[in-house]
Amino acid sequence: MTALRAATVAGCSVAALLAGLRWLRVAQREHYLPGAVSRFALRWWRQDAASIAAVVVALAGVVLAWRWPATALATALVVAFGPTGLGLRGRTSALAWTRRLRTLAAVWIALDAVAVGLAVESGVGPVVAAAVALVVPVLVDVACAITGPFERAVANRHVSRAAGRLGRVAPTVVAITGSYGKTSTKGYVAHLVAGAKTVVASPASFNNRAGLARAVNESLTDGSEVFVAEMGTYGAGEIAELCSWLKPDIAVITAIGPVHLERFGTEERIVEAKSEILAATDTTAVLNVDDPRLAALAARSEARGQRVRRVSGRAPDVSASGVDGPAADGPAADVSVGDDGDGLRVFVGGIEVARAAVGARPGNVACAVAVAMELGVAIDEIARRVGDLPTTPHRLEAGTGAGGFTVLDDTYNANPAGARAALEMLGTMAAPSARRVVVTPGLVELGPKQVEENAAFARAVARVADDLVVVGRTNRRALLAGAGSVGEGGGPTAQGDSAAMRCVVVARRQEAVAWVRDQLGAGDIVLYENDLPDHYP
Repeated sequence: MTALRAATVAGCSVAALLAGLRWLRVAQREHYLPGAVSRFALRWWRQDAASIAAVVVALAGVVLAWRWPATALATALVVAFGPTGLGLRGRTSALAWTRRLRTLAAVWIALDAVAVGLAVESGVGPVVAAAVALVVPVLVDVACAITGPFERAVANRHVSRAAGRLGRVAPTVVAITGSYGKTSTKGYVAHLVAGAKTVVASPASFNNRAGLARAVNESLTDGSEVFVAEMGTYGAGEIAELCSWLKPDIAVITAIGPVHLERFGTEERIVEAKSEILAATDTTAVLNVDDPRLAALAARSEARGQRVRRVSGRAPDVSASGVDGPAADGPAADVSVGDDGDGLRVFVGGIEVARAAVGARPGNVACAVAVAMELGVAIDEIARRVGDLPTTPHRLEAGTGAGGFTVLDDTYNANPAGARAALEMLGTMAAPSARRVVVTPGLVELGPKQVEENAAFARAVARVADDLVVVGRTNRRALLAGAGSVGEGGGPTAQGDSAAMRCVVVARRQEAVAWVRDQLGAGDIVLYENDLPDHYP
């Protein structure tokens, strides 16, 4: 091989290694799901005209390298420095060199080396080296698929240990799933029960197989009476597998919505996946029947002999039929929690048992109250503790900015229902003279509904806010279209229902924070709705 060809292969290999740092980070952030890295690569390389032009140059470099090997270096340059905005180190989601990531990196490098080595032996080294550099995201996905069975085998040891500990300690297991509200409800359950029983809850968002096994192994001790487990899923069968070793005595489904719709395809499939938590007929079901699909699931579960507790996030409506409004076509909700503007009102069997001046979502509180009752906690104890529910960090937390303005931090919320609730709070908290600002990158993982939901959210923002600050590119077009903006440079272009709303576009959240500090003063209010890690465009 000539020196030029060797240098070209070396340059492409270095570019591939640099690209690998970016795409391995994406793989880690996306839970090592095969296919996820390629999806994100498409998002990044299609983000703007310059990125698309760079891809064209990179492809041309591969094709022309058949005749002029040095043109592969054009591909190497594009891969090494692009896509623009996706950093090597990461700002919000730095690469963590865990044992699993090191294994993945080794397999990916081996795939790369074998392909390039065979190509060099065949005399087409520059072409294949450039192509391999360009398709690093695909190769990382292939490595995720290859290492998946091995990682599952490794996890099996921890799961077996966790199952043994569960059998020995024998706690009552409360499992909580749903499209949203899982973490908050978990915290409420633990709080309401803690005064009567020794309770352990899975920490943070440890809601998958590995995370829950770790939570059991590290936190569940002898004498623990209740274990509260948050269960998440990205596809059919995952919750069923969790329940095979972490069998729920009480199972909760908080809500159904279009979260993770790009993975499930339809909300009906989401219902099917979440309902796996009710597979065992001796599991008590706690279902939020505000959603007709969960009301129907409650009826089906009851028909097969399962104990069901219906809950609602609305106060009972006895004016007409004598049953709760959301369940007017079926049995009344056993527990209802309504928000009358001054706080929460808790009803059991249609009778008010508690009031609480807390800013929690009523449906989540209703689920937690029903679970506490099933665990034998006295109504008086529940009523006493419901007024002091814990807040979930970054979920509608209210604070004060340096300039004296109010900050509503809802950056951990990423679902349409929660976004609407946050806007309602923004509208009720702000004084008539206050300047109201919403900062958001929009909502993600909504599949075919993502554009529609973000446009609808922007229209809702226009009804209550004076300014909409759009962060990043992921949902920029949909948000601006929904707000009625005619451009991306800001200015008074969007018209809400009652007043003109200005749209401002920034690349990163830090820029949005700086803009807010510069623009707002005492008495004003800003809502930070959702925040995306920096592996999103």
